[in-house]
Amino acid sequence: MILVTGATGNAGGGVVNGLLERGADVRGLVRQGSDDLPDGVVAAPGDLNDPDSLHGPLEGVSAVFLLSGYEGLERTLELMRDAGVERVVLLSSSAAPSGDLSNAVARYHILSERAVHDSGLPWTFLRPNSFMSNALRWLPQLENGDVIHGPFADVPISTIHPDDLGAVAALALTTADHEGRTYRLSGPEALRPAEQVAILAKFSGRDLRFEAQTDEEARAEMEGQMPKEYVDAFFNFFREGAIDETTVHRTVKEVTGKEPRTFEEWAEANAEAFR
Repeated sequence: MILVTGATGNAGGGVVNGLLERGADVRGLVRQGSDDLPDGVVAAPGDLNDPDSLHGPLEGVSAVFLLSGYEGLERTLELMRDAGVERVVLLSSSAAPSGDLSNAVARYHILSERAVHDSGLPWTFLRPNSFMSNALRWLPQLENGDVIHGPFADVPISTIHPDDLGAVAALALTTADHEGRTYRLSGPEALRPAEQVAILAKFSGRDLRFEAQTDEEARAEMEGQMPKEYVDAFFNFFREGAIDETTVHRTVKEVTGKEPRTFEEWAEANAEAFR
């Protein structure tokens, strides 16, 4: 039995798909009252911010897909050891290699990697680029027209399909071959936001177009949605160039033997949401 935390999210959903393709028994950690999981996946209510809620979900589990940044991580890892968990696959970030603890986003990934590394449990770290599914954040704008406004218009990103992350994670969760490995993951091409929007227009049938925000406009909007230290972190990443999400990494092909999915494939599969 494999426990997937964040099982209804973008990353966790991709991992669930990858495990089901491999015929694994999957348990999804979900919030109380939520069970929006594929057929065959057992819902296990629990909260990563409340480690003692994990006793039941961890029972009989051999491996865990773990999200970064939650309170009481050391206690959670202790419970995993006590439950006989054999390996942990941690969802980290492209920001972790920076080692920059002054950056709020990088910090929680770095500290999560340290805790898992020091736990004594066999581990694999996944450091993906931004997800293709992040394009769904544009949907509220499209309720009022065909124009998408966004920041960092000049930054091409080789976004990754959640199912490609999931395929790598599924291998690391079901075999010992990837223990002690850290994988940087990307998609097959780097696209600017306007190029992504053009692809979405192609498959949605709408005359979608992208208009760049100034840094001032972007910062004002983002500060209305998240803490300022997170906004500072994203400007550090994409305006100051503290991370590189443009370079294409061949890791998905090297680990899974399959070419990573393109943004066109993701857009075609999700076209209905943008119509």
